[in-house]
Amino acid sequence: MENLSKYYLFENLNEDQLKKLKKISKTYNYTKGTMLFFEGEKPKSLILLTDGILQVYKTDTKGNKIILHHFYPVSLIAEIVNLENMPYPASAEFITDGQAVLIDYKEFEQEFLRNPDISFMFIKSLTKKIKFLEDVITNNIVMNSTARVAKFIYEHEEDFIKMKKSQIAEKLHIAPETFSRILKKLKTLKLIEKNEDGFKIVNKEGLRSIYE
Repeated sequence: MENLSKYYLFENLNEDQLKKLKKISKTYNYTKGTMLFFEGEKPKSLILLTDGILQVYKTDTKGNKIILHHFYPVSLIAEIVNLENMPYPASAEFITDGQAVLIDYKEFEQEFLRNPDISFMFIKSLTKKIKFLEDVITNNIVMNSTARVAKFIYEHEEDFIKMKKSQIAEKLHIAPETFSRILKKLKTLKLIEKNEDGFKIVNKEGLRSIYE
């Protein structure tokens, strides 16, 4: 087991607390394409993503994936299901090789959740999840395809550069062909440009004006 004190959630724990935490925690390595959990499954562990990219999604009646969010290290994953003792409302799949620390939640709740520092970090993490959900609702109900792409590029420049364009299209619930046409449109408007390394942003405020 690696040093848990290096993760933000546990950095204020003392040596005795870290020893207790180590006893109820296990580190697992995952390969690309591995499912971390399925929608409807009952949780047993508190999950801390420590490496890799995790894709959380729901599946519609036609079997299509509806991407809710991509999580990056270091993040708590679906902690609300532990707090509320409810099934996972979505599925999670590694889209790269990755690693996660799985912590026995019942033991964690009794030993650590009363710690003010840890409780505060839980609240901050849950607040981020609410913001993610608001973005999903806004992106899929209020905005058209061009506005969704412009907003994503503006707010996630690093992801735009690093992620495969097919992954971004899937995340935004846009057909790959439509996504390509929108990128050409944004390029024509001189908001982005393409070079040998891929696309880069030229006019960030111009992108923002499209979706606001």
